[in-house]
Amino acid sequence: MSHPQMSRVVQTRPAQESAAQPQESTPTAALPTEVQPPAADEVVKAQDVTAALTQLLGRDAVLKFLETTDFPRKFVATLDNLGREHAPVPVWPVQPPQGRFVVSTQGGSQVMAAENSLRYSPFVAFAGSVNSAQAVGLYRRMYPVLDQAWRELGFANRSLHARMFEVIDLLLATPEPAQPPKLTLTEVKGPIASARPWTRYEFDDPKLQGLSSGQKMLLRMGPDNRRVLKAKLQELRTELLRVSIEPAKP
Repeated sequence: MSHPQMSRVVQTRPAQESAAQPQESTPTAALPTEVQPPAADEVVKAQDVTAALTQLLGRDAVLKFLETTDFPRKFVATLDNLGREHAPVPVWPVQPPQGRFVVSTQGGSQVMAAENSLRYSPFVAFAGSVNSAQAVGLYRRMYPVLDQAWRELGFANRSLHARMFEVIDLLLATPEPAQPPKLTLTEVKGPIASARPWTRYEFDDPKLQGLSSGQKMLLRMGPDNRRVLKAKLQELRTELLRVSIEPAKP
């Protein structure tokens, strides 16, 4: 499986050049592209981002789950990368899960072991507990800082807010396999053995292997965790619509 830790290159190409497209999602032209602007005294400045996150989530949760250094840039870069082939760990705004990817044998094939879901359970429980309305409220107040980081990464001609909807819709369209997906360990030729072979598993099914990095993450988390996160994403989407300026009619 193409594990995100295999990549160390930050994706900065404009989103429209190679972004994975949402499956059965709202057409891009109809997606909101603007957020209701916050009042001047509501805007969260760059130096106040960590404090604002702490106020929303609590100090312990921020320390345990988030990477607050350069948070705006990491947030927008990873948002975009979740709709692409790779989402490099060094620019994640969250802490990666502990442990390693584990496989098991089922019917003579290698599949994801059920215990893999335990690696993600603490983060999923945390994400599921976040108040969606308050989180989107903070997003709106932080939007000027996030949008600046988005533009600095080379996306000046593409709406960050629209990309948010695109990626959420893509993640919500992640397929639900009836059985644990079969895996293949890709061969790496050479005299030196891989120190981390578990990062080289790929899905046997080319349709699953062709999914975006964010969709593959959801598959790795297991069905129960995926159900929680999809429900949270749907809540966030609803709240994002509430703080959006209605898109112009075509």
